[in-house]
Amino acid sequence: MNGTVTLDAAPEPRETVACADCDLLQHLPELPPGGKARCSRCGYTLASRPTDPLDRPLALTVAAAIVFIIANTAPLMGLSAVGRHASTTIGGGVYEMWQQGEAVTAMIVAFCAVIAPGGYILFMLTVLLAVRRPPAPPWVGEMLRWADSMQPWSMSEVMILGILVALIKIAELATVDPGIGMYAVGGLVVLFAAIPISFDPREAWLRVEWADGRVPPLAWAREATRAEAAR
Repeated sequence: MNGTVTLDAAPEPRETVACADCDLLQHLPELPPGGKARCSRCGYTLASRPTDPLDRPLALTVAAAIVFIIANTAPLMGLSAVGRHASTTIGGGVYEMWQQGEAVTAMIVAFCAVIAPGGYILFMLTVLLAVRRPPAPPWVGEMLRWADSMQPWSMSEVMILGILVALIKIAELATVDPGIGMYAVGGLVVLFAAIPISFDPREAWLRVEWADGRVPPLAWAREATRAEAAR
């Protein structure tokens, strides 16, 4: 009883999937929290359900929002050379590139380092807060799609790599002091990797009200439980 089920043992299939390894078509059962569904032929893991699919990603997203604010307001690094000291933030770097005529580069950095990560956090917070009390309004589905679109463009890890390359090249010419913003960006990279791992979009879709006004399955079950308790 480790939460793993084989697909041919499911009494009520929810959807049909094809195994990525052996191409066997089989039914996907309703998984318990923390459960996994494995292929009945080769044992490949086809689906899994996180133990806490909503509260944990909400906590991680709130933490990401706090870290995102710090990463964009605190200095990334400080440079000391010939008695002079300078520091900059992500926004300050974008502004300097714009002033120096690198408008295209400035817009790319602004989008991938500020707009896309901020949008992803905003959309995820909206979705996770709206689905806590089903039925969630239909626009939650659109927010979920926008969050999925913003995630690939949130390239904080690329910015970290660029900063590290710059540090290696500048280290011989000046004294470099990593700022709080750099550590915050590193934390943001970790949180952005943890949020989709702990979040199950199907749990959110099961709480969204249908286009024809029908109550979603989880909302119906909740109301039935309340009515039973009232009796």
